[in-house]
Amino acid sequence: MKAIFFKSSPSPTRMTPPASPLHLTFSESLMEGNIEAAELIITKWDSSSDNHSSSSNASLFSDDNREEAKQYLSSVKGLQKAMQYLVSHQASSEMLVRAQALMQTAMKRLEKEFYQIFKSFRFYLDPESFSAPSSSSRPSASRSSFSDLEEDESENESRDENDSIPGAQRVSSAAVEDLRAIAEAMIKAGYAKECIKIYKIIRKSFVDEALHGLGVDRTLNLQKVQKMDWEVLEVKIRNWLHAVKVAVKTLFPGERILSDQVFSISPAMGESCFAEISKEGALALFEFPENVAKCKKTPEKMFRFLDLYEAVSNLWPEVESMFNSESTSTLRSTAVNSLIKLGDAVRTMLTSFETAIQKDPSKSTVPGGGIHPLTRYVMNYISFLADYTEVLSDIVADWPLTIPSPLPEPFFGSPDNEESISSPVSVRLAWLILLMLCKLDGKAAMYKDVSLSYLFLANNLQYVVRKVRQSNLKILLGDEWVTKHELKVKQYCSNYERMGWSKVLASLPENPTAEIPVDQVKDHFRNFNLAFEETYTKQTSWVVPDPGLRDDIKISLARRIGPIYKEFYETYGRMHLRKEMWVESLVRYTPDDLGNYWSDLLNGSGSSGSVSSSSSRGGRSG
Repeated sequence: MKAIFFKSSPSPTRMTPPASPLHLTFSESLMEGNIEAAELIITKWDSSSDNHSSSSNASLFSDDNREEAKQYLSSVKGLQKAMQYLVSHQASSEMLVRAQALMQTAMKRLEKEFYQIFKSFRFYLDPESFSAPSSSSRPSASRSSFSDLEEDESENESRDENDSIPGAQRVSSAAVEDLRAIAEAMIKAGYAKECIKIYKIIRKSFVDEALHGLGVDRTLNLQKVQKMDWEVLEVKIRNWLHAVKVAVKTLFPGERILSDQVFSISPAMGESCFAEISKEGALALFEFPENVAKCKKTPEKMFRFLDLYEAVSNLWPEVESMFNSESTSTLRSTAVNSLIKLGDAVRTMLTSFETAIQKDPSKSTVPGGGIHPLTRYVMNYISFLADYTEVLSDIVADWPLTIPSPLPEPFFGSPDNEESISSPVSVRLAWLILLMLCKLDGKAAMYKDVSLSYLFLANNLQYVVRKVRQSNLKILLGDEWVTKHELKVKQYCSNYERMGWSKVLASLPENPTAEIPVDQVKDHFRNFNLAFEETYTKQTSWVVPDPGLRDDIKISLARRIGPIYKEFYETYGRMHLRKEMWVESLVRYTPDDLGNYWSDLLNGSGSSGSVSSSSSRGGRSG
């Protein structure tokens, strides 16, 4: 059986009925009514009219005229509809000419109101009112917006919300709503260019003034920066660090929000206004660190460069999201170039610092074996570098360290954070410390007295360990690194005691209580006196700056020499030889006397010069 197909019949053509004369007459009458209504209120607020009222000099959007402001904007809408109708149906009518003239008058008035609102409420349109929640510190004020009159049905809810909004923010919100309403009316009427022009002039002036108040010098180009003394430039950098934070966190976000709110009818216009207002000032702001990075690079400038890098890096997410249009791409690239140039500068200065350690020219020794200036400088510098670990991690991440030979094992030990074991920052800072310690080994060899060399090494390594313990270096290098070098300090101290007091120990008998001939007893006392006086006199100018280390050395000396001498003294000096005539001349020191002398040792005073008699030191009598 064949399938049966039905062909659909063509649908009839839709005919548009001709407009009836009655319809045209009614529409014309309606449009004429709109024009007459608009003329009434527009003329009333026309300050250029010969018969203008006193109200034309007042603000249409003041609290006293809120109802009329509503009527004014409503009449502009009606006038716009009338003009659209007349253009389509009576393009050459006198009524259209009349409507156009009224629209021009209305737009001039709205331009004036737009400008007046910005000027009158300039304080309350501070970007902080939009971007920061702390505007409650501003003076409270009362201002209702045009939108309040359009939302009568939610009046109670709005009142409750307003009660919880700080006064300055209420004023800001009200002013912004009025600006938005005016901008919308002007844009719809074809006067967007005039509206945008006023907006850009006023807000750009505000941004420029705000940046100037923050200390941003727009005339500070590369040539001026390069010619500045470092002390002056350092002040500029500190000012910039404050200014960029305020600008990126408050000023520019506030302007972005204000542009978006005022031109909510056209996001593209809002974006364009924001870019035009902020671009020039923001470029001047972010060109500064790039210009600084091109200056002469010396190690003492390192920390200001790191501050600049840290500031730009921390603010980059806000910069990237805020200036995300094509028109602000130059600004984004300027900020990125600043980071690149600053990173290059920091790497150059780190290399210079390493070279300065390796080529330290000082040939003289430090009096008394104290802390070498190189040790203080390098460790203070590296301790400060450790405060910039996060920033340095970015800068040295792809910058491998070239080391002539494998690092000593264990070089790091076990840092507190396991990830730090192989972190580029840890490796680099540990390497710089190692370079310095190697230089100190060479400087220690310049001392003629070997024991003083060991004391010098103990002092300087103790200083290094203390600086590591007191700074973020401890986190980077770890406890095992600290423990390892503390043991090395003790080893240096032991070598100092062994080499520095060997003659004193050698002057005493191996067994102080063994019975020996009187002549040998005399020789031991005589040799002890000579060795002790020579050693003490030589070391009165030696110094151990660290109080804890100094006490440890004194206690160790007392424990090493004191018991032996005490046994010998009690066996021969006090008990058996008291009746001998030479006792007074040869047994010069009681065990307590030695303790008194050691208490004065390693203070670096050098005041004693020689050993006093035992009686003058409060020693034995008779």
